Amino acid sequence: MTPEVSVIVPAYNRCAMLLEAIDSVLAQSAAAFELIVIDDGSTDGTGEHLARLAKTIRIKIDRIDHRGPAATRNRGVALARAPLIAFLDSDDLWSPNKLERQLAFMRANSGCAISQTNEIWIRNGRRVNPGLRHHKRAGDIFIDSLRTCLISTSAAMMRIELFRSLGGFDEIMSAAEDYDLWLRILINHEAGLLDEPLVTRRGGRPDQISATTPAIDRFRILALAKLLADDRLSPARRTSVVEVLAEKCRIYARGLRRRGKIDEARLYEWVADQGLGWGTRAAPEIGCAVESMRSMLREIPHEC
Repeated sequence: MTPEVSVIVPAYNRCAMLLEAIDSVLAQSAAAFELIVIDDGSTDGTGEHLARLAKTIRIKIDRIDHRGPAATRNRGVALARAPLIAFLDSDDLWSPNKLERQLAFMRANSGCAISQTNEIWIRNGRRVNPGLRHHKRAGDIFIDSLRTCLISTSAAMMRIELFRSLGGFDEIMSAAEDYDLWLRILINHEAGLLDEPLVTRRGGRPDQISATTPAIDRFRILALAKLLADDRLSPARRTSVVEVLAEKCRIYARGLRRRGKIDEARLYEWVADQGLGWGTRAAPEIGCAVESMRSMLREIPHEC
């Protein structure tokens, strides 16, 4: 029987939290799902624990050499059999009725390509309230998402055809790969929202990508530059992308100059200046800038 949704959990050196995340999936009230866990080259015994778990429950497990969250999730989707996919990060948890409620939402909204639920935030073991800029909303959220990532990976559910048509997560990006994918989706898809807190995000730990990856804005800048090479952008959206791209490039370039990285700083300053001319059209120079940024990122090791 083909499952209704494939649940994909990436794992890297968080064995205890991973097992808690898996337990929250196994506790789901919806039965029509398959669970896929991809071990991203863990060295903390994760593989051994998963092998023992596979003897007692129905779970699909695969292991790859350590390549980062984008490649890990992409591998999970490659193994998925369901028409819908849902991601759960290894440090997050689902409420028992998360899948049941979100599947019902997707059935009732057949034209919805991607949806998310609301969530509870935990930082350093204490519940906190997200800032106003993180407030989730339904509909056309593309422009609002340029400065703040408004879709949470562990809360998202999407149609697998859409994911595959866009090529999935960009594996050169060891951070902000979710920001990049959501923006490419939101160019011409509205986001659905099930306004119920069905996900618990657990943050504030030193092993999180936001803590281990310096200057994450360099990945966001790449994502924005890639958007300018996308001919699906309307003139209004292109103008908004250019504004945010120029802002982020100038801030990042100042930091590079302070660290003596003058050649890199000049590239981002050039993108900020040239971007004003890209506000109404796609230009060949965009592709050159994207490739230059990607080349620099290839020299940076994955940090998860």
